[in-house]
Amino acid sequence: MFADLEGQLEAERSAQFQADVAELTRAERAAVELTSRVLAQKGAEVVVALVTGDTVRGTVADAAAQWILLAEGARQVLVPRAAIAAVHGLGSRTRAATEVERRLSLGHALRALSRDRARVVVRTRGHELSGIVGAVGSDCVDIATGAESTAVVPFDAIVTVRQA
Repeated sequence: MFADLEGQLEAERSAQFQADVAELTRAERAAVELTSRVLAQKGAEVVVALVTGDTVRGTVADAAAQWILLAEGARQVLVPRAAIAAVHGLGSRTRAATEVERRLSLGHALRALSRDRARVVVRTRGHELSGIVGAVGSDCVDIATGAESTAVVPFDAIVTVRQA
């Protein structure tokens, strides 16, 4: 009889332990951000579904809280986080973002392109601009589209910035 009671007690302890492990796993998983999943896949190929319905396929070159940078051969494509509908090809691994990676905004990435006087194609929801990245403000970027023409693009309208 004591052996039977001990067996039941051990079964209850085991069931409680399994429930606790499952709950802790769910709680830990709830703290994982997309950036951590993408950073763990640096060098791997992914497909990013955009809010426009299009997709971008490339190798994860870098990521920060507000953007993902993909390499398409020799060119790179900057995809703002707000333009991402889904990312296909991410494993379950994670890598915590550093403090710097957490703070790098879309503006930081665009300022790097401005510094390099990069020629880009900026795709927005329903519009496409080709030109050179100019001044970068706190929520918008200038794209010099011609000798005398500059378009100002709000960050929240950008779907992709592709090197030309």
